[in-house]
Amino acid sequence: MITRSQVCSFLTGSPCSDSSEQRITNVLAINDPDFSAESIGWCSDKNKDLLKELHAGTVIVSQEVFQEIQANERSYFAIPVDKPRSAFLKVLQEFFAEKKVFGSIHPTAVIDPSVVFNKDRVAIGANVVIERGCKLGDYVAIGPNTVIHSHTQIGNNCSIGANNTVGGVGFGYEQNEAGDYELMPHIGNVVLHDHVEIGNNVCIDRAVLGSTVLHENVKVDNLVHIAHGVKIGKNSLIIANAMIAGSVEIGEDVWVSPSASIRQKLSVADKALVGLGSVVVKSVEKGVVVAGNPAKPFEKK
Repeated sequence: MITRSQVCSFLTGSPCSDSSEQRITNVLAINDPDFSAESIGWCSDKNKDLLKELHAGTVIVSQEVFQEIQANERSYFAIPVDKPRSAFLKVLQEFFAEKKVFGSIHPTAVIDPSVVFNKDRVAIGANVVIERGCKLGDYVAIGPNTVIHSHTQIGNNCSIGANNTVGGVGFGYEQNEAGDYELMPHIGNVVLHDHVEIGNNVCIDRAVLGSTVLHENVKVDNLVHIAHGVKIGKNSLIIANAMIAGSVEIGEDVWVSPSASIRQKLSVADKALVGLGSVVVKSVEKGVVVAGNPAKPFEKK
């Protein structure tokens, strides 16, 4: 059972001021009609007027909002923190998120004997295939029906969802003398550094030569395609349905919005933002926001 005092102690280091043992059983938006005494949520500063309609439960607020409501009579309990959304995330992780069970390998998983990994520090789902020469770090979770092709390297604390293909052959063809297309052999691999997270139904192709690389803390959403030889820098986010063509280099702290496409061999520099549905046909400079088809710069971030 989770209590309000547990949450207070977790977030602030001390019990609630009312020493409440009120139990918390669910997480809801504070404007949800089912928000009750056993609910917890959070409120951003811009939505603080919603608190006027709140009649029960526990809500995480900023220090500034807490000072504003201190003198008000209220029937809900407020926990003041510096960053409410970040605090709410931590509460979800600590008390409500399903914990991965490491040391678990589904009996239907097929893992080549040459794969290097610690069986006590992985969580591998049903029908996962991991081919020869792969290397998995510690605390790696791989969802059902995902295929990790040969020689892929995965760092520590990585999460890979369901129905993914990592290290497959990309779309690289060359015309022969007869005018027919022949597939260029892809003899490189994929390297995922520490804390990379990949959603579901994602394809990440191996490089023709060298490696396709996702650096530390890169996050990839569902239904993304990352082609051969792509390099993605630390802390960058690649959002749903994005397509990153071959040999693109993406810097650090870049945001690639949903359904964006980036043409092959371009670069997107650090802290750039590629807008929703953009078609990028020219390289993007550091800190620039681009959007449209073709994508054009808007401003410096």
